[in-house]
Amino acid sequence: METIEESFIQLIEQSIRQNWDKDALTDYKGVTLQYRDVARKIEKIHILLKHAGIKQGNKVALCGRNSANWCISFLGIITYGAVAVPILHEFKADNIHNIVNHSESRMLFVGDQAWENLNEHAMPHLKGIIELKTLDLVFSRSKQLTYAREHLNEEFGKKYPCRFRGEHVSYRREKKEELAVINYTSGTTGYSKGVMLPYRSLLSNIIHIREKVNLNPGDSIVSMLPLGHIFGLTFDFLYGITAGAHLWFLTRMPSPKIIAESFAEIRPRIIACVPLIVEKIFKKNILPKVDNRLGKLLLNLPIVSEHVKELIRQKAMEVFGNNFIEIVIGGAPFNAEVEAFLRKINFPYTIAYGMTECAPLICHSRWDEIKYTSCGKTVAFMETKILSDDPQNIPGELICRGMNVMAGYYKNPQATAQAIDKNGWLHTGDMAIKDKEGNIYIKGRLKNMLLTSSGQNIYPEEIEARLNNMPFVNESLVLLNGNKLIALVYPDHEETFEKNLNKTQLENMMELNRTELNKLLPAYSQITNIRLYPEEFEKTAKKSIKRFMYQDIKE
Repeated sequence: METIEESFIQLIEQSIRQNWDKDALTDYKGVTLQYRDVARKIEKIHILLKHAGIKQGNKVALCGRNSANWCISFLGIITYGAVAVPILHEFKADNIHNIVNHSESRMLFVGDQAWENLNEHAMPHLKGIIELKTLDLVFSRSKQLTYAREHLNEEFGKKYPCRFRGEHVSYRREKKEELAVINYTSGTTGYSKGVMLPYRSLLSNIIHIREKVNLNPGDSIVSMLPLGHIFGLTFDFLYGITAGAHLWFLTRMPSPKIIAESFAEIRPRIIACVPLIVEKIFKKNILPKVDNRLGKLLLNLPIVSEHVKELIRQKAMEVFGNNFIEIVIGGAPFNAEVEAFLRKINFPYTIAYGMTECAPLICHSRWDEIKYTSCGKTVAFMETKILSDDPQNIPGELICRGMNVMAGYYKNPQATAQAIDKNGWLHTGDMAIKDKEGNIYIKGRLKNMLLTSSGQNIYPEEIEARLNNMPFVNESLVLLNGNKLIALVYPDHEETFEKNLNKTQLENMMELNRTELNKLLPAYSQITNIRLYPEEFEKTAKKSIKRFMYQDIKE
């Protein structure tokens, strides 16, 4: 296994110095901060942490929507020597309280929307709470912290009596095994675990991304993935900062309309997102612009002419800003039929596969190297293995080890021992095959696999991917009921409204979908019934359905 000589903190320091006068962070339709502004604000965060009595290795939590101040707070925490604890802002108040307490966080940086629902008395170990939008101190148990916030500019002036310059930026150097981040998983199993990520995990990910993506200083990145999740934290933010990129934050949900509007202005060079965003944009924003009759093309790929494919490709490139190297899709399985369509039009997409426990990358290849339906090859500084007697043909559990792998789960040695075996292999829980060239193909989650009475292994994700492309289907969930497969479908209400369908007509359409779907499936995985579900399925931040919530639903 290769070793890494670079320092993660040093990469940040060098980037700030070298890009001093370049744009760094922009809240879309708001203020732009240059790298020198970021450096100044980092120093002020250091002053607040010091006066709060925060020591190296203490935990500091962040919970809020993506923003420039979120990033500045994170950089301030890790360059000071504290451990960052990002928390997804979608979490309920009780879960946020629990994570703050379980992590033993001493400070909390929080967005205004999350703060409205929190109770400071439920987090008794906090020294103070700082609101992210303004960086104001909204709660304090420390007189020194209160004083420092009230006299912050004065304290900054004492520290730097002459003008603050690039040569003043001099941060500590971390140890490779030193803890950098505790990231609590949103998970599909109903509870959160604190993933301990040392600096080596972040650094090895960034080096791999740098070699594959190769951004130039000043290039733009749109940060759509939640920074509270490791995919967005590493791929967008941390790589972007070390590359000297200009990060943009939409500060709202990235709907197809907002993406089309903002990307035309920002013209990002690299785009990282979950599959749902790409699928929705193609179905709702791109195909209808080319020809209204193309709405079902995803089911009839062979009939698409070269001329139409080029038109669609041009429209797709325009929607995403027409300046990007590639779109990196990760965080959840990508629909195989949508992927086939993207390949038909030569659209520059690629897949990144990983998990929080690897900060996050396990597999990733450039868009011009990746094979259809694969998630690429094993990333740098990592090795993978399939637990199967015939790993090229028979799926087995994918395991991995190397620099990216976590140090374990915080205060949970039992869960750590279950995830990482005595030889250092992390068991991903995903079933996969690996071809002779090293490309890995994920088949489904081991825990999601359905075993019929006849002994057949069924991966529901594969069936759902086909069903989701059928008329009037927004999303679906395949369950084993007794020994029969049923599908829950949350319908596409927009399409249903356009066609003016009543409930009976919609149910009839679902029965037609079931008939057509079963023609594509082997006999042992036939769907016996499609049942309409009244609302969107509950999801994690990665937009994976929380399957555990629906296991008791009966036909």
